[in-house]
Amino acid sequence: MKTNAFEVASRYVYPSLRRRLVEILYENGLKQTEIAELLHITQSAVSRYLNMGRGALIDVSQFPDIDSELSRLAGRITEERPSEYEIHSELVRISLELLGKGYACSFHARIDPEVNPAECNVCLELFG
Repeated sequence: MKTNAFEVASRYVYPSLRRRLVEILYENGLKQTEIAELLHITQSAVSRYLNMGRGALIDVSQFPDIDSELSRLAGRITEERPSEYEIHSELVRISLELLGKGYACSFHARIDPEVNPAECNVCLELFG
């Protein structure tokens, strides 16, 4: 295995979750500048997420439970305006949940041909 679970989480899962979060906030009528302020990121980063230039390799909307958690987080962000650290903590928690449910296994196998999802249970055992 050339790419471990933490690399998959940090390089692909987390950015994909953040992209979907930005998309949900945008669909709820927020402007890019408002989203940037709420998420403590630049407007340029928001634009790249929306234009699929960042975090687009995993379509997390295909996982209804994860998408629902991101929608709840989006609601909390607009209502409570949590700190950057609280948002990060939630995104990490959702990343680990996604890994623990095995949702990233087929993607992991596509980016690392040495990974065999039928034999690898690392994420399921650690995070499931």
